[in-house]
Amino acid sequence: MAVSERGPRERMVFSAAQLIRREGVAATGMREVAAHADAPRGSLQHYFPGGKEQLVNEAVGWAGRYAGNRVARFLAALSDSGERATPSALFAQMVRQWTDEYESVGFAGGCPVAAATVDRARSTDSTRQATAAAFAAWTEPVAGALTELGVPAERAGALATLMISALEGAILIARAEHDVRALTTVARELGPLLDAAVRDRP
Repeated sequence: MAVSERGPRERMVFSAAQLIRREGVAATGMREVAAHADAPRGSLQHYFPGGKEQLVNEAVGWAGRYAGNRVARFLAALSDSGERATPSALFAQMVRQWTDEYESVGFAGGCPVAAATVDRARSTDSTRQATAAAFAAWTEPVAGALTELGVPAERAGALATLMISALEGAILIARAEHDVRALTTVARELGPLLDAAVRDRP
């Protein structure tokens, strides 16, 4: 769905996620969200009676679902390209999303879930819970994809956690260095380990 096709509430949740990924939670104000979403400021209280905390939590939830939904798109892209669908190829697709962004538009953006975790997990329990749920909404589809690719179910969850942890760490290093080196490194080094976990190739 294009930004212009979203209603005002959806636009504000999307805008909050985009601002949080660039500026963090503390620097993302309700006025900035309304302006970014091209929504009336008065609508914030209407749609988000819980204030900024509710908006942040919903933005985090949106980000987790978005990341989770992309897993199927990554698998489809592998199928369309004729590339062999393997755990390492899936992880390379996950990493490529970020290297493409950083090489084309720069290093301003990161993961909104990670940003909200850093900014609010200790001080706001509802946001901590929202970030935990968002990571679960991302991890579960990755684990499911690994199982489809032949990784035993008893290992898929742990490897999905490893993939996301490595990716999140590499995103932070890439932003600090203004270089995609960390991202390409984790894809290269983790790939063989992921493929070695395949028991019965599909």
